[in-house]
Amino acid sequence: MSFKQPIATASAPKAIGTYSQAVRAGQTVYLSGQIPLNPQTMELEVDIRAQITRVFENLRAVARAAGGDLDDVVKLNVFLTDLGHFALVNETMARYFSEPYPARAAIGVAALPKGAAVEMDAILVLSAD
Repeated sequence: MSFKQPIATASAPKAIGTYSQAVRAGQTVYLSGQIPLNPQTMELEVDIRAQITRVFENLRAVARAAGGDLDDVVKLNVFLTDLGHFALVNETMARYFSEPYPARAAIGVAALPKGAAVEMDAILVLSAD
């Protein structure tokens, strides 16, 4: 039996490549990068605020499918094609997380899949109950 368990949910965009939406190894869950695809249409949100919100919603859906929630996130990586949007990420993140906030990195990139302006991945740790 494998020590790793793939996680999948229809509430987040299906994987568009050779990867899982998330993989659980023990109590740790590694969430793959989420871009702002609407899971029903697989189309990108247009507005940057909507893109950031959609990414958090997609991450939340995968976290819940793994048996956790965003409160269980210990590390969040944010990839932006324009670091000028980082204030919007902070503003939106405050609606999804409370203290203690996860550790976080923000990385400026030249491009993201499907022309997205933002992508995020995360690591969460589930309680051992």
